[in-house]
Amino acid sequence: MSIFVGNLSFEVVRDDLSQIFAEYGTVKRVQLPTDRETGRLRGFAFVEMETEAEETAAIEALDGAEWMGRDLKVNKARPREERSSPGGNWENRGGASRRY
Repeated sequence: MSIFVGNLSFEVVRDDLSQIFAEYGTVKRVQLPTDRETGRLRGFAFVEMETEAEETAAIEALDGAEWMGRDLKVNKARPREERSSPGGNWENRGGASRRY
């Protein structure tokens, strides 16, 4: 069970998010992804709550709410999509095959 929180201020810290979501139940974990190259926050987070009912309550209350000068986007997190290898294979790139 995980909640996606988007359009976050780049000033947000883990404790800020924990406090806001704790109003709707028990927060199990907060993840604030950072950019690999710069170390800067990426503007979104994932929050895990104790129960699905708590998740639903938080989503309903916080989606579209103004917080830290931003309108939050809050919804159920979707499973991460698998990425293909960089460049893919030749057939998928639209390249012409050569015959000698």
